Amino acid sequence: MSIIDDLKLQYKLGGIAQRLIYWNVSCFLISLIFFYQFKLGAFDFPSWIALSSEPSNFIFKPWTFLTYSFFHDGFWHLFFNMMVLNFSSSLFLTFFTPKQFLGLYILSGIFAGIAFVAGYYFLNLSASIVGASAAIMAVLVAATTYHPLMNVRLLLIGNVKLWHITFVIVLLDLMQFRLENTGGHISHLSGALFGFIFIKLLENGIDLSKIISRVLDFFANIFTKSPSTPFKKVHKNYSRPVEKSVSRIIKKDKAQQQIDEILDKISQSGYDSLTKEEKEFLFKAGK
Repeated sequence: MSIIDDLKLQYKLGGIAQRLIYWNVSCFLISLIFFYQFKLGAFDFPSWIALSSEPSNFIFKPWTFLTYSFFHDGFWHLFFNMMVLNFSSSLFLTFFTPKQFLGLYILSGIFAGIAFVAGYYFLNLSASIVGASAAIMAVLVAATTYHPLMNVRLLLIGNVKLWHITFVIVLLDLMQFRLENTGGHISHLSGALFGFIFIKLLENGIDLSKIISRVLDFFANIFTKSPSTPFKKVHKNYSRPVEKSVSRIIKKDKAQQQIDEILDKISQSGYDSLTKEEKEFLFKAGK
């Protein structure tokens, strides 16, 4: 089993948070190939990817309110964001569904993008931004809003309350607001605000993530809709008994039982505990 097949299998078995990490890393690798200026030692993202505060750009490229949150301006920018995303997503998904997680991630990115554009308009500034920090901040604040007193164990520190971690991160953004990367801090704080609003609305029975779920389901139904087949008249021959395909059902049950056993092994000991044969079986079953 090749490394590519191994990555594909982990992608299929991983949850929505792991898939988002894969998407962010993939976008970063693409940007290294196409948008990195080696002479300058910096990225030069085009206006159809990065979110610009110039109305002439974002009005005619509205998709940039989403695309900017999947690209990063450097390895460490990506690394720390993915670390926090992995941490905050595990907390959020303890209480909420993957659809709510994806909905929050996308909506908070759009909301933070709008806040960035509006903020720079009133400050009479012009710039463009990339990065998933705002969406990640929304996920972290949402989990904190729902369960602020959760104990989190940190290396070299020990147990701390979740709200302590979130408070420090938000405070650092506030302190650096006028020092550098003003646009980034506007989007970060806007994402945090959206995460708070998201949970408060959810507690009152309003699930904003359903907006994204309905949009994704709409497009999924378009591309997966099976073509209509013409009506066929079927003549039944009652003189010959109908044979039951018992063997197929038994084979399917055995395969499903083996899949369930492997998935149980993953949940208990992790993916790396699988043998080569088990990985290959899962990869073939996922096709």
